[in-house]
Amino acid sequence: MAHSLFRICTKAFFGLIFLVGVSLELCAQNRQASAIEAWQKELNASYANRGESPLDDRDFKHFEGLPFYPIDTIYTVRAILEETPETEPFEMPTSTNRRPKYRIWGIAKFTLKGHACALPVYISIELAEKIGFSDYLFLPFTDETTGNDSYGGGRYLDLRLPAEGNIIEIDFNKAYNPYCAYSERYSCPLVPEANHLSLRIEAGVRAAQGH
Repeated sequence: MAHSLFRICTKAFFGLIFLVGVSLELCAQNRQASAIEAWQKELNASYANRGESPLDDRDFKHFEGLPFYPIDTIYTVRAILEETPETEPFEMPTSTNRRPKYRIWGIAKFTLKGHACALPVYISIELAEKIGFSDYLFLPFTDETTGNDSYGGGRYLDLRLPAEGNIIEIDFNKAYNPYCAYSERYSCPLVPEANHLSLRIEAGVRAAQGH
């Protein structure tokens, strides 16, 4: 009898632990989704602001919001950021003759949808010299949606160096288009070949309609 009660209590205990774990995971996903929604609203607000918007007059007049993929927290990953201090600054090609200097700060390694991925992450030499931007990292990428339902020139992610350790969060739900997707007035870095992902990233901003 005592053994039966022990087994029942043990099952109930582990069942409770499982439910608590699921509940915590759902709460974390809800918080992440809320943060992404806030980011989308902020981005839409900047595009709707005449003083900040990259849109040409024709598109600005009809702007009602950017086209986003549905929010999916599977595209929020924790990556190991392996620093590459031996890399030298180089001139990154852009859509114009401008050649800003960047350096590969490190390689972000992660698994997404069963794929092992490794993407170079860059630091802008010029931007890093400005106050408040020394920890700013730039992650451009292309994927299997590029040129189809996402912009043909690839997309960008803005990252910050982790305060400590070598784990960095990469949220592809916050991937955005270069300003060149909306106007020829801009000069945008071209995505390096090493930054291609051989899978579909159905997250972030989709292709701009009419571009």
